[in-house]
Amino acid sequence: MAKIQGKISLFLSAVFYLLFNLRLGADSVTTLKATLWQIVQTAPYVAGITYVIIALLQYMADGEKIPWDRRLRLFFAVGILAGLLYGIYEYAGVGVGSK
Repeated sequence: MAKIQGKISLFLSAVFYLLFNLRLGADSVTTLKATLWQIVQTAPYVAGITYVIIALLQYMADGEKIPWDRRLRLFFAVGILAGLLYGIYEYAGVGVGSK
């Protein structure tokens, strides 16, 4: 039962990652392009921050490796935060109306 719950929570983490990085457009093609562009823009930063967090956790655990599912969960968690912050930045209208 724990394995099923773990897979479900990993899947939900991935869904929330996509949801927080979703960028709406006029039609579905525009939405898909904008969402993929959002993920492409933030993925290197998210991967780097996740790498540092994993390195710190492994150092604190005396070199014990972290399982891949937990690494993915960390990536999704950092990606959700990055998507949220970037979305707030975009939707707040930064630069709108300034000349």
